[in-house]
Amino acid sequence: MNSQPLITLSQVNKFFENGIQALKNLNLTISPGEFISLVGPSGCGKSTLLRIIAGLTTQNSGTIQWRDQPSYSPGNPTDQESLAFVFQEPALMPWATVRGNVRLPLKLTGMPKKDADYAIKEALQLVGLERFAKSYPRQLSGGMKMRVSIARALVTSPTVLLMDEPFGALDDITRTQLNVELLSLWRQQHWTIIFVTHNIYEAVYLSNRVVVMAPSPGRVISDITIEEPYPRSEAFRTSVDYVQYCQQVASELSKGMMAEGSI
Repeated sequence: MNSQPLITLSQVNKFFENGIQALKNLNLTISPGEFISLVGPSGCGKSTLLRIIAGLTTQNSGTIQWRDQPSYSPGNPTDQESLAFVFQEPALMPWATVRGNVRLPLKLTGMPKKDADYAIKEALQLVGLERFAKSYPRQLSGGMKMRVSIARALVTSPTVLLMDEPFGALDDITRTQLNVELLSLWRQQHWTIIFVTHNIYEAVYLSNRVVVMAPSPGRVISDITIEEPYPRSEAFRTSVDYVQYCQQVASELSKGMMAEGSI
């Protein structure tokens, strides 16, 4: 991986309008190509942090720097990096086909139809939905809807993929399968992924690093490197190392909950 940081957050503070502090003095450095999971209880600022990185909201103080750029405007074609966001709910347009839903971000950027058609075909092939291009959301399973959401994100050829609990509403079997598929896509596409989850086991399986956050206010309390090579097989899920990593993350989460309200 590139040794130069891609994203550097320094002393980031965020307050909501009601005065509650969502993030306090948060520091985080992300390198190109990393797969980082943010774990922590509800209210610790994981989603807020993603929204700040995406430019959907701004911090009250502190800085976010992209490579050597002091500021960044997601979606600006003059910027070196491009972002895509996958939310917990697929939020598909029910009146549009799978192809129509994936086309949306390209339509907003004004991409010519011929170029868009090619990009859509490639994106659907990557998530295994090319046969369902003419289907409507009501005809799809929960896992297939999430694949459409991922295709809609990757059709813009992002370098950074922000994912906010994308598999949280799915059954365990579908979730496990999508974990495998996501890692395969990540290795093919060379994305940098920042992934929010409440699931310790998912975080350890997927990530290079698991960043543990605590609430009241939201802050980073631990940054755990997962020293397991890719590709990761199902054998890793039953290994001693995997169990120990999960226990380490769980222990750090417990410490954070015990300290809640003490600072």
